[in-house]
Amino acid sequence: MFRQRGFTLVELVIVIVLLGIVATISTQFVSFSVRGAIDLGDRQQRALQGVVISEQITREVREAFPLSVRANDACLEWLPILGATRYESLPSGPDFEEVTILPFGKDIPQGALMIVYGYGSGQDLLYGYTDPGPISPPVNSVADGATSINFTGPEQAHRFRERSPQRRIYAVGGRFSICQGHGTNGRWLYRYSNYSHGTDQPTASELAGKASRTREIMSANLVGSLDLQVTPPSLRRSAVVNFEFELAAPNSDETTRVNQEVQIRNVP
Repeated sequence: MFRQRGFTLVELVIVIVLLGIVATISTQFVSFSVRGAIDLGDRQQRALQGVVISEQITREVREAFPLSVRANDACLEWLPILGATRYESLPSGPDFEEVTILPFGKDIPQGALMIVYGYGSGQDLLYGYTDPGPISPPVNSVADGATSINFTGPEQAHRFRERSPQRRIYAVGGRFSICQGHGTNGRWLYRYSNYSHGTDQPTASELAGKASRTREIMSANLVGSLDLQVTPPSLRRSAVVNFEFELAAPNSDETTRVNQEVQIRNVP
């Protein structure tokens, strides 16, 4: 007669314990692998975000009129260059209403401002209108191929106080700013445009409170303060802009710091 054979209770308990150990190790391994993949994805996303923000700021600042770039505690402001050419003659009396130029090679929109030189002038003169001065009142649109510029609006005349050694004249547009949000919005980075002209640089809170401005979000996960430094241009070197910011991870305490130096190569 054959004896029936099977597992003893002790053997079953040992198998169950071993399976539990294997399952625990497998679960931890999968958990650590998933956590590592998430952390790696967060780092790559922050790195890419930092590159995109830095590249956007760099491209815009490099298109700025170099003497116009300025910074306060949380904002960087500049006047963008719309076009540049050489002038044949600047306005002369008695009307001072027309500049003779070589063609810009592109259309310049109505409302643009014209700047000649500007070294030796206070920066506030580039953000405010004085006659004579380095910056003109708004001009009529200048078509591609046009050889003259005419001023528009109530002030249809202007005398440029200085002359450019290379007879350069620049067309610039309205003001732009990049600012860190204030108060509860301190983790946000904004880009402002289409706000009113003036001599004083507005603060982040003033721009946030303006009704007549366009605001675009560049980032929503800043940590600490946006650090901005502007080295003004001189007759021997171009302007340099340094900016530094830190981005926070959404799922951990990790941060990514970005530091960039931008040389503005345009020289009046």
